Amino acid sequence: MWREEDNKLKRTLEFKDFKAAMAFMNQVADVAEEINHHPWWSNVYNKIEIELTTHDAGNTVTEKDYELAQKIDQIYDNTKNS
Repeated sequence: MWREEDNKLKRTLEFKDFKAAMAFMNQVADVAEEINHHPWWSNVYNKIEIELTTHDAGNTVTEKDYELAQKIDQIYDNTKNS
């Protein structure tokens, strides 16, 4: 689940392996480009740490962040179910 902390939405996701994590990141990258809102994230093996904040709004959480979080959740749910 997403948590709001330090003016950011944060979530950690886990995958079966590195390739699955990277495939997920590529899918999110496509969506981020479409809506022109990009996550801060890091990947170590099968885990991805994601942080969302809106720089144009003074590094606060905005509707853009909630929109991207929802899209990330949809991609993650589809990944788990495939």
